[in-house]
Amino acid sequence: MRSRCLPETGEKMPKSTSQFVCSECGYTSPKWLGRCPSCEKFNTLVEELAVPAGPKKQSTGTRPTLTKAPVPLSQVKFESFDRISTGNSELDIVLGGGIVRGSLVLVGGDPGVGKSTLLTQVAAHLSQKHKVLYLSAEESCSQVKLRAERLKLNSDNLYLLNETNLDSAEEAFYDAEFVVVDSIQAVYTDLLSSSAGSVGQVRECAGKLMRIAKSRGITFFIIGHVTKEGTLAGPKVLEHIMDTVLYFEGERTESFKILRAVKNRFGSVQEVGVFEMTSEGILGVSDYSALFLSDSRGEAAGSAVTPGETGNRCMMVEIQTLMTKTSYGLPRRMSLGIDINRLIVLIAVLEKRCGLSLGNQDIYLNAMGGIKITEPSADLAVCAALASAEKNLPIDKDTAVFGEVGLTGEVRPVSYSEKRVNECLKMGFKRVILPARNYKACQKFKDKIELVPVSYVGQMIKNLFPPKKND
Repeated sequence: MRSRCLPETGEKMPKSTSQFVCSECGYTSPKWLGRCPSCEKFNTLVEELAVPAGPKKQSTGTRPTLTKAPVPLSQVKFESFDRISTGNSELDIVLGGGIVRGSLVLVGGDPGVGKSTLLTQVAAHLSQKHKVLYLSAEESCSQVKLRAERLKLNSDNLYLLNETNLDSAEEAFYDAEFVVVDSIQAVYTDLLSSSAGSVGQVRECAGKLMRIAKSRGITFFIIGHVTKEGTLAGPKVLEHIMDTVLYFEGERTESFKILRAVKNRFGSVQEVGVFEMTSEGILGVSDYSALFLSDSRGEAAGSAVTPGETGNRCMMVEIQTLMTKTSYGLPRRMSLGIDINRLIVLIAVLEKRCGLSLGNQDIYLNAMGGIKITEPSADLAVCAALASAEKNLPIDKDTAVFGEVGLTGEVRPVSYSEKRVNECLKMGFKRVILPARNYKACQKFKDKIELVPVSYVGQMIKNLFPPKKND
């Protein structure tokens, strides 16, 4: 067989070969491996066709010319980012105050959680003053229209396009100010021969959208699928390209959803938005007491309330525990919303420093409302809930607890103590147990709410469950 040659130069065309790309980190290998050497994940290497680059130009030894000269930091002009409201106050908070022009926002979540519904509402609101394009690669235009009719949305500036080829849809991007891509795993580019949704296609399509956004100032909202482990499908480079990465969490059977920011170049990554799925669409929830606090708290043992700090605001979260005598030699520990390793450490502190007998108990812990608590300020509340369950004595419903716990049983100070006490005051709590070293900063609230400073976990337990006079 004769080898094919390039018509202009007569050189041989590069032969297409296959390579294996890791779907988690993007590592490439000439042969299949059961375990990725980079991220050490199993069965993540996927075969893709790759065309090697043509013959490299030989270096002439002359100094290359720069297309753009470096600029000193002192001469770089400061640009202020104007925020544009999405029409949903909760989404604005998670984004850091609104949309920044020319940014890429990736929204991931399980199928059916409400990603398309939320972005359809955002697109309809933005189309009132701006030109918006909704690129639907998974649904037809009539299906998107049906969803808009259900949500009672209509606008002449909202344009729908059903196209899976990103190269064909590129021309339509330049006429729009905002573009919604639904979804990144369903579009492809002709530059690669692999199918849509592959690692190479997701990486190349995301890179192309990034170049268009930065050069034209177009804002892209991109919907992404998640894997069985709950992470965004595709290589990690997909998240690195994006300016903002949001996770939409919630069960299909539950009406409340949580939107969490895991990356944000224009705001805090600790922000959490709460939404409710209704017949009129997805609405923001401003009153969190109905979601994170139960009406029956203070009646049963094993429940404690703590003010959690998420980004620029504070919310009250109820932590519940359940203890049962273990039927096996090794007691079971299960935690939802709080790191299981943190729970095991706090159980050891209570056993060693406070004398509680927890070694023969199966312990289950849950942060109510599906919230995830990563800050150490919830340590003292977890200890309070565990002590309440072990003593089978309920904690007063008007008492809140916060503070970090060390391995010596010491209660360490936490940040934003004034903000936490103020939130407890607004929610109607009458007593707050807090670290002793935070007491001085919160003394201005002592006339409005009872402040109980503690230095050790044992002091907190004695304040919650004072010994009886007969004991």
